[in-house]
Amino acid sequence: MAVLNKIRQRSVFLIVIIALALFSFVLADLIRNGGAISQKAANVIATINGNDIDRTDFAKKVEAASRNFGPNGSSIQAVNYVWNQEVRQIVFDEQFKELGVKVGADEVSQLLEDALANNPTFQNEAGVFDKAKMQEYVATVKENPVAYQQWIDYKNSLGKGALETKYLNMVKAGVGATLKEGELAYKMENDKVDIKYVQLPYSGIEDTEVIVSDAEIKTYIDKHSELYKAEASRDMRYVFFKEEPSQEDENALNTEMAKIISGFKTAEKVEEYVAEQNSAVKYADRFVFKKDLPATVADTLYNVPVGEVYGPYKDGQFIKVSKVVANTQLPDSLKASHILVSWKGLSTAGDVERTKDQAKVLADSLLSVIKVDKSKFLTLAKDFSADTSNKDKGGDLGYFPPGRMVPPFNDYIIENNVGDMGVVETAFGYHIISVEDKKNLQKAVKIATVAQEIEASEETINAIFTETTKFQIATKNSDFEEKAKESEYTVRPVNKISELADNIPGLGSQRSIVQWAFKEETKTGDVKRFEVKDGYAVVQLTAKAEKGVQKVVDASPAIKPILIKEKKAEMLKSKISGSTLDDIAKNQSQTVKTASALNMKTPTISGAGNEPKLVGAAFALETGKISEPIVGNNGVYVIEVVKKTPADGLDTYMSYAAQESKSKASTVNSGVFNALKEAAEIEDKRASFY
Repeated sequence: MAVLNKIRQRSVFLIVIIALALFSFVLADLIRNGGAISQKAANVIATINGNDIDRTDFAKKVEAASRNFGPNGSSIQAVNYVWNQEVRQIVFDEQFKELGVKVGADEVSQLLEDALANNPTFQNEAGVFDKAKMQEYVATVKENPVAYQQWIDYKNSLGKGALETKYLNMVKAGVGATLKEGELAYKMENDKVDIKYVQLPYSGIEDTEVIVSDAEIKTYIDKHSELYKAEASRDMRYVFFKEEPSQEDENALNTEMAKIISGFKTAEKVEEYVAEQNSAVKYADRFVFKKDLPATVADTLYNVPVGEVYGPYKDGQFIKVSKVVANTQLPDSLKASHILVSWKGLSTAGDVERTKDQAKVLADSLLSVIKVDKSKFLTLAKDFSADTSNKDKGGDLGYFPPGRMVPPFNDYIIENNVGDMGVVETAFGYHIISVEDKKNLQKAVKIATVAQEIEASEETINAIFTETTKFQIATKNSDFEEKAKESEYTVRPVNKISELADNIPGLGSQRSIVQWAFKEETKTGDVKRFEVKDGYAVVQLTAKAEKGVQKVVDASPAIKPILIKEKKAEMLKSKISGSTLDDIAKNQSQTVKTASALNMKTPTISGAGNEPKLVGAAFALETGKISEPIVGNNGVYVIEVVKKTPADGLDTYMSYAAQESKSKASTVNSGVFNALKEAAEIEDKRASFY
């Protein structure tokens, strides 16, 4: 009782203690999971101007984009596509809201009508768009949530496109050109100047004579840092261990294939025998020429007697055993013409409504006409043939090798003489065939082949894995390059891989390797083994470069030629001496050249190239005066203006102003988006999720 009394007396105290314990439990759970803020952050893939992009919604769009890209598209391509769409939508939506740009329901309806006008699904019997047909379609797809959502998305996309068009048209309206700008454009095109000049080309000084230091390159980068921005990147190197069959695997398969020779030789039904052996190559019941046989064994196989078996032999990644089934004499080149008569239901039918029986009657009728007068083949092919690829050529198929056409078509030409005509049925319809020519009669053979792919055995696969593991362990505390040399492995460097890259040269799409290289815990020098297509890659991270300005070593290939040209210009300027062009040319072993009718719109000088600075200086120089040295694109110049010919002028410069307006407007679509994107505050976390 005493104990119970004490508990009652301290009940408030106990409640506080329990509450604190519960709070600490919840707090500890929040801390362990990163807190509520981190939980939210984990579901945000990017933030653009304060707008969060939800990870789940983004993933759904990436999945849809991946389906559209098909098997040839990578996941990161889909990610980048969706990303650009999201950025575009957010930065443009902000502009729409700020300016009050809207698209009404009536506008969207009209856009739908315009977009669907030529779709037969929404046309009436007269072939005209019918709004009732569209409403009927929408009512039908509502029963299918996926299809209905696709319809809504399509409708929304038209509205968004219209909004963007309105906004961009407003921008275009503000980037027109005045009549004064039109006049300037006219003058730049039509004012002319004639000059004499001496060129001291940069090529006159070897690059090796000019020294550019790293300090000079660094100074140049500092002055032009905006031009030499660098994204975060990683350098790595790897050794690829390919899972491929060993010589022992190939020898074992050779032994196995040799066991079938006697059975293959006595087999009467070769097609069944090839199938029973699970051959990687199916039996082809056709004749082939020597050139069609495997190059390494063509001479031997071509001359094997009928019924005999040759092999085993290696052909690429296969071990093969071949039996010569038959031989004959065939022309290696055939020529024919045809008229294809199709019927409803065939892929070649188009709008044809005739039945198969009607097609047969028509084909026989056409054949009868052609047999009487072959000259009518040309016009009848144009009028009746369903083969649009050659109907306008009178059905002429040109020359082709035996076996190129479908079997019934091919067999007819082989079995008949030049000049014969007949009707043959194939999966495409009825063909009225005329055999035009056959040439180069020669021996052809029919070959049955059992082929098995040379594959790595389990022992070989295990050995490759062991070899890979040993190399990986050996490089943990040793030089990667040296260890590779010891075992004669090829080390492949991979430089400047970006955070969202997914392709590793030589390995293909390997997103996991890129993600590993960019992990904070991955240090320079770390080595890891990755399972890749056809084997393993042991990869070492060799360098990290964070976002910022390019390093000297990276920017050097672009900047060094610029500085070399600048130094050459100073060297050439210092060599110039003389008061006339003739003196200057003579002193530098050059000649005085002339250039006539130069204009500022296309400042190209024959024999010197594109030189806008030179042409601009010529228009600013008085006639008869000699210029100071002019540093151009291809050398240093001294010029003398011989004659200036101003353009006559126009009554109005409206047409030139219109051209300038059109030229400026053509850059708006891409320019506006790029400007909005550059001005946006973007926190991109894609690399953390993909």
